[in-house]
Amino acid sequence: MKDKQIGLGLFSLLVFIFLLGPLLIISLTSFEPGRVLKFPPQGFSLRWYEQIFEVKGFMRTFWTSIGISVLGNILALLLGVPAAYALSRAQFRLKDTLNAIFLSPLLIPGIVLGFTLMKYLIAVYHLPMYAGLLIGHTVIMMPFIIRVIASSLSSFDFAVEEAAMSLGAGRLEAFFKVVLPNIKSGIIASVLIAFLESFNNVDISVYMTSPGVSTLPIQMLTYVENNFDPTIAAISVLLMVLTGLLMFLIERFMGLAYFTKK
Repeated sequence: MKDKQIGLGLFSLLVFIFLLGPLLIISLTSFEPGRVLKFPPQGFSLRWYEQIFEVKGFMRTFWTSIGISVLGNILALLLGVPAAYALSRAQFRLKDTLNAIFLSPLLIPGIVLGFTLMKYLIAVYHLPMYAGLLIGHTVIMMPFIIRVIASSLSSFDFAVEEAAMSLGAGRLEAFFKVVLPNIKSGIIASVLIAFLESFNNVDISVYMTSPGVSTLPIQMLTYVENNFDPTIAAISVLLMVLTGLLMFLIERFMGLAYFTKK
């Protein structure tokens, strides 16, 4: 029994090393003082973190990614909250089919979805590139919004809403004053998760960008094609910190139990 526990511990340690090892290497190489990315670093310097803010392409695309993620989140919420409410509250024949349609962006390979959106939104309907990028990111955020909010609604007692309506509140008034306040943690968590998915997305964005419109991950790919300095390692560390902070907030608002529900 003791040998099994030791073996399990060693296996767990190897898994952690396999998962966290690349992140540790990237973090250390970001402090390399030389102009070439190398490991182990030959010294300690913050020059490449300063370089991030000196490259205009990084700052421009950073704000583009922020804008797309925020606007896409608003659109996804406007569509996803009513959809999640209807799927949780109502019973109708095509409920399972509609739910599968809403979650389909998670099942379709991102490259296929990105190419399809580019073909129809840009090539066929001639939408501006920014509008096409916004629609594409809204589509990939919708499943996260619906899934997380539906999980919150699954633990909500709709008898409270019915009691509010029996006391004179209209359906919309009961929804905004009774339902939404009780699932606000789920809404906040869904917004954070959708933001991460949009901000770090590559497979959709690579098809929906142009010389005038690009996102930070695509700008990073373009930069690394022509440069081999530690700037990319430095910006990757900052993105890891941002992701870790948002995941901490998600855990604080909801906890992992919400994501293990069916």
